Amino acid sequence: MTAPSQDLDFGILLGLSYQEFVRELRENLVTEGFEDTGRSDGYVLRSLLRGPMNISELAERLEISKQGAAQIIDDMQRRGYVERRDDPDDRRAKLLYPTARGHDLVQTAKKFHRRYEQRLVRAHGAEAVAVLRTLLGVIATDEGMADPRFHAFGM
Repeated sequence: MTAPSQDLDFGILLGLSYQEFVRELRENLVTEGFEDTGRSDGYVLRSLLRGPMNISELAERLEISKQGAAQIIDDMQRRGYVERRDDPDDRRAKLLYPTARGHDLVQTAKKFHRRYEQRLVRAHGAEAVAVLRTLLGVIATDEGMADPRFHAFGM
C-alpha cells in the first residue's frame, strides 16, 4: 500500500504542506497574542526591518500598487504594527517603521520557524531535513530567492 502523499501531484503536495505550515504558524501567533495578523504583515515587516522606506518604495518592493500598499499600511498602523514618521530629507514625505509590536511579531514568527524545523529534525533526522532544505532551495531557484519580497526573510 502506498502512502497517501504518493498519490498526490507534486505541486498539490507542496501547496498542502505550505498551507499546513501557515495554519500552524497562525495558530501559534494567536496563542502568543497576535490574533489580529494579516496575510501581508510578515512581508511588510521583514521589508521594513531592512530599513525605513516610503509607501512608493514598499509598493515597488512588494510589486503591488501604491494604493494597495497604502491600504495595507493603514490597516497595519491601525493594528499597531507599523508607524509613519516624518522623512528628515523630505518634509512632505513619511517613512514607515515597524513598531515594537511589529518587531515582536517577527521575532515570534521566526521562533516558530526554528521550532518547526527542529521538530522535523527530531521526527525525521537532520539529514532528511537538510535534504528537504536543499530540494526546496533548488525548486525556489536563484531567481526566486533573489526576489526582493523574500530577500529580507533571511534576517
